[in-house]
Amino acid sequence: MQWTIGKVRITKVVELETVGSTRFILPLAGNEEIRKLPWLIPHFATEEGRLKMSIHSLVVETPDRRIVVDTGLGNDKQGRNVPTWNNRTTPFLETMTAAGFAPDSIDTVLCTHLHVDHVGWNTRLAGGKWVPTFPNARYVFGRTEYEHWRDHSTEPDKAAVFGDSVQPIVDADKADLIPSDHRLSDEISMIPTPGHSPGHMSILITSDGEQGLLTGDVAHHPCQMAHLNWSSTADSDQAQSAATRAELFGRFADTPTLVIGGHFSAGHIRRDGDAFRFVALG
Repeated sequence: MQWTIGKVRITKVVELETVGSTRFILPLAGNEEIRKLPWLIPHFATEEGRLKMSIHSLVVETPDRRIVVDTGLGNDKQGRNVPTWNNRTTPFLETMTAAGFAPDSIDTVLCTHLHVDHVGWNTRLAGGKWVPTFPNARYVFGRTEYEHWRDHSTEPDKAAVFGDSVQPIVDADKADLIPSDHRLSDEISMIPTPGHSPGHMSILITSDGEQGLLTGDVAHHPCQMAHLNWSSTADSDQAQSAATRAELFGRFADTPTLVIGGHFSAGHIRRDGDAFRFVALG
């Protein structure tokens, strides 16, 4: 799928799509509750109320940059808490290359945060060693986010993710640490959106009077626009993540801003009573 914001083009490259296997992430989003939100169907949920989600990267092309936003799960990884996220052998890089984005053509990798399903393809296994997947790219991490996981990846699964998908980038001297409100280019700037993780950032795109927002994991699913208090079990601070949702969605509601989620596709945010709903594109 592809969208344009002025002179900026965004291409979604899907690694994994799921239906209904999200209860451990959003435990309050039961089938009956989802069916009370008919605007979710069919783009974001099934008729039965099962959530549709994806793990994907977004390739953002500006007039002078080619940026990959978030890098999914990756292949050959070990030590993940979700069994099917280990030892993966998917053709993700081939899919990306076939779409016109060979790894060596990427000049920037931008991670909204450093969770397992957003950093996996930062590295690939070569000769028994983890090396940068995108050899010509600078990898941009939020400083707050990086320092948190550097100092607090004490649980085995967190340590595995940091060790195979983040630390090798730093060791290769390819990491740039930025403040959470950094402007990356004329078109790309960061919005601090903590809560899901301590240094989580969303991405604002502006070009030729048009505007886009890449939310990252401020919400895992549009149902959280209707229920701002439905925080994910993966959120580091559930109260803060709910407040961040209210603030971010309120800022962009009822505007022409194109919004794309970290695990859902594009649409526009509309006010709906005390909360919001999401109007899918196409």
